Amino acid sequence: MESCGLLKDLFVGRNILEVQRLEHLHVFYVREFPVDEWPEETEPWLIFEGVDCFADVYLNGAKLGSCDNMLIAHEFFVGNVLKARNELLVHIRPAVEEAKKAAYPLGLRAQGWTYESLHVRKAPHMYGWDIMPRAVSTGLWRPVRVDFRPVERLEACHLDTAILAPDHAHAELMLYYEARLQPGNEADYEIAVEGRCGASEFSGSQKMAFPAGRLRIKLSNPQLWWPRGSGDACLYEVEVRLLKNGIPIDMRRFRHGIRQVELVRTSVTDENGSGEFVFRVNGEKVFIKGTNWVPVDAFHWRDRQRLPQIVPMLEELHCNMIRCWGGNIYEDDFLFDWCDEHGIMVWQDFAMACALYPQDESFQTKLAREVRQVVRRLRQHACLVLWAGDNECDEAHFWLQAGDPNRNVLTRQVIPTVLKEEDPGRPYLPSSPYIDETAFRQGGTQFPPENHLWGPRGYFKDDFYTKAVCHFSSEIGYHGCPSVESLRRFLSPDKIWPPQNNDEWVLHSTNPRLDTSIFSPPDYRVNLMLNQVKALFGTVPETLEDFVFASQATQAEAKKFFIERFRSAKWRRTGILWWNLMDGWPQFSDAVVDYYFNRKLAYEFIRRSQQDVCVMLREPEGDSQQIVAVNDLRREASIRIAIRDVAADREVFSGEYDLSANCAEVVGSLPFDPNRQMLYRIAWNSEETIGLNHYLAGLPPFDLSHYRRWLNEAMPESPARSYRSSLSS
Repeated sequence: MESCGLLKDLFVGRNILEVQRLEHLHVFYVREFPVDEWPEETEPWLIFEGVDCFADVYLNGAKLGSCDNMLIAHEFFVGNVLKARNELLVHIRPAVEEAKKAAYPLGLRAQGWTYESLHVRKAPHMYGWDIMPRAVSTGLWRPVRVDFRPVERLEACHLDTAILAPDHAHAELMLYYEARLQPGNEADYEIAVEGRCGASEFSGSQKMAFPAGRLRIKLSNPQLWWPRGSGDACLYEVEVRLLKNGIPIDMRRFRHGIRQVELVRTSVTDENGSGEFVFRVNGEKVFIKGTNWVPVDAFHWRDRQRLPQIVPMLEELHCNMIRCWGGNIYEDDFLFDWCDEHGIMVWQDFAMACALYPQDESFQTKLAREVRQVVRRLRQHACLVLWAGDNECDEAHFWLQAGDPNRNVLTRQVIPTVLKEEDPGRPYLPSSPYIDETAFRQGGTQFPPENHLWGPRGYFKDDFYTKAVCHFSSEIGYHGCPSVESLRRFLSPDKIWPPQNNDEWVLHSTNPRLDTSIFSPPDYRVNLMLNQVKALFGTVPETLEDFVFASQATQAEAKKFFIERFRSAKWRRTGILWWNLMDGWPQFSDAVVDYYFNRKLAYEFIRRSQQDVCVMLREPEGDSQQIVAVNDLRREASIRIAIRDVAADREVFSGEYDLSANCAEVVGSLPFDPNRQMLYRIAWNSEETIGLNHYLAGLPPFDLSHYRRWLNEAMPESPARSYRSSLSS
């Protein structure tokens, strides 16, 4: 799909505001298509993989039905109207007008600019978010096709790992199936399954006494699916066949990863860490390192073409999990297939965020239908380890003074009821963060074991971050300015610099529309970025080039600190999902890769901090700070460590150590002098890897030119060298 040129580039300057005048328009699609004679014993179905959003569908003048949900596929039987020559017409009504037809009682609450999203099953971010523009799109955003399905067929099948022995020596799989068979037929029907992964094979079959049932399969020495860094992500190629009188009449092919996942959590925790939030895969704890997955484009028809360039970054950054955020769509199968293959676990939110959604029977029915379809589409993926009911809707009960979030029938009854029927073995978290009855009685948002750490967003080593008690942070981030190259692509020439009193900086950092401010004042996040630079370096550079470097360095040091604070406290801390990898439109944000695929300095810092074997420093206690070696592998690792004070040009620590599997161990300490600033170069090597890291020691503010020189000396290949600067060397 290409632009017709009726609008200027919507991502440049103020152009995105132009789409708001189109929100009230009706859209019509008309297409003629031929159909040859379809195969015998089949029936035709018209499939819309994505309709955005309220639509009536007509084929050859006959109304097939209507659509009201962007987030799921819609299908229509067309055997009674399909011809050799066909005309398809789709009439899409404007979502903003449809939203006005609904009632908005006092119990429904949202941020002021997103009320109209509450009844509409559409990606929440499209109405405007602090990371996305307002772009209330419409159209056919995923493919449309005609399927010819066997009259007798498999309607659904799912292979699950029912039992995995503690020693992993054997496993039992369960195949659940549902078939459509001709009524009154006296034929013999059989279900059969076989799978192969290298030399490991399994198979099983049974006569069908009824169109639905289950088949148990046993196998010895299974090849297991492990998350990245914990082992190989083994996948079995599986074929399920439906046979009639011994002859195959339908077939499904898919991949299956043999693994078991458990989420161990408590309602609350405290300063002493007397709580838990940890994932166990195949019976073993896994420390989570990863990122929040947010929209990869503001216009989702472009998602599929961007995904292949984005997903390899997850492996390069040593991530083992992504959290698919609830303000988004449900991603393309490409993402889940890739995560299956590369051992990247997926935490999947259902598409609700930061609001109190309708509780009436009609909305419950609509949501249940959506959840059922999404679960059936995604449940076969080994990478999928957690369903979450929403993003921050429990917390929204506190922001919006709405009382106990446990009264939310959607996440406490509707979703778990569907999951119990369709995917009972996978962990479920009603909200993120989840405030259950016990947590609510003890103060709500104060002590959840899993939390989103945003807070005042001041200096990244402030008490808010250093004294946070949660075991697992599923959101935490810090702003970083895009590259000069990118700024010149999306800002008007006269708006690139300076940032003060600059409407384009405001539009591309916080406000989906300039007449409705998300934050107060509207330039809150512009000033936030400036103040974060000032907190670390004492002043805001006067030139664009220097500011970009200072901002990216501040973001990089912050995210590095967040990751290493959690990793160095393993298993008191159990995981961190930083916000976020990739921008979905050109903006000033927490992303470490901007919309144009230019990587910020934080990308390299994160890559180093998330190595499976990594050496880092804890924060000072008194006059010393501990050196910690982290090993996330499921095997021992022997390493040689050397730490150098770059400013003084001398080695301050060295040694050889044998690290236990899956551990964090204190291997030494360094003196701490609060009156001295320095940068340590931390290097290590083993038979398998060579590692490099750094640590900025001392108290801010730091001199930006000194910092830059130290960083270049510590890491000669550092991306910092690529930043042009007017600073003296």
